[in-house]
Amino acid sequence: MTARAGEDGDTTVPAPRSPRPAGKLDDTRCSVRAANRGDSPAATAAPAQRWVLVEQPGPWGRDALLQSRIDPLVAARLAQRARAEGVRVLLIRRPDARAGETGRRWAYVDGRPGRQGTWWSVRESDAEIADAPWDGSVGERSEELTYLVCSHGGHDACCALRGRPVARGLLAAGADVWECSHLGGDRFAANVVVLPLGVYYGRVPDDGAELLAAHAKEQVALPWLRGRAGLPPAVQAAQHHARDQLGLLGVDDLPARSATRLTPAGQPVERWEVTLAGADGDVVVTVECRPTDEAFRLTCSATHEAHARVWDVLSTAVSSGGRTVTSTERRRL
Repeated sequence: MTARAGEDGDTTVPAPRSPRPAGKLDDTRCSVRAANRGDSPAATAAPAQRWVLVEQPGPWGRDALLQSRIDPLVAARLAQRARAEGVRVLLIRRPDARAGETGRRWAYVDGRPGRQGTWWSVRESDAEIADAPWDGSVGERSEELTYLVCSHGGHDACCALRGRPVARGLLAAGADVWECSHLGGDRFAANVVVLPLGVYYGRVPDDGAELLAAHAKEQVALPWLRGRAGLPPAVQAAQHHARDQLGLLGVDDLPARSATRLTPAGQPVERWEVTLAGADGDVVVTVECRPTDEAFRLTCSATHEAHARVWDVLSTAVSSGGRTVTSTERRRL
């Protein structure tokens, strides 16, 4: 597989087994151009592992938090605090245009291993969110998975055109689903993140039924998997390859033991050795990334072209039953 990284830390991976999204977007749209290039969303999950979700039915400007009906002074405080604490603030709204129970719900979500949880509250004022502790000590804990679908048309039209049908499909299937503001990876629309797991998906087709079916079995839906929040791109790429090769689809399968950079920092070509904990022993995957020769406009609103990065798997060593089997065939992710 070959992965490419661009704006928002995105990495794209040509994956012919992943179906291209349906839709009537013209070929000037970034999601159509990306599909035609063979870009894939693998290894592009965002770094943040904590989120604050703020119900705000809209409208949302390009910078949703600062260009919405939230008190602008509070919005600025939220943005500053989120940056300082490494938290991602997302605006949310119900897909059927109805507000939640009050239209003023908010949640703190923690996706870190051993701390996972979602805690919902109802605010009297926007300032309550900025002043509340973001540690799970406030709100009612939910044991249900929450599906966020990016529909942020003010940021990129592809997100609205592709995201809203998926959100409506998930809602019809009974999922706890919300439309949300910018998730990153516009050209991979429809983009979905499953919380509190922090599992990101891109180019989700149709009504998202495959995602629901997979997570009902506590598995990932590999053809659309972007990766898991908080993991370095090299680890996400190695996991994606190992899942494909070994058929290990459990959400928590193949945790990383280590990731070692084999090339000097600052070099355009990166080579990493990633060790994953497999079912019967370690799986060691060596991956390499480099800039693409050609630059692209990676979003509909991009004002300049940017080089992406291309990932290759150089070798895979799987230990099982006291034996280690190594493959050195170079593969594109």
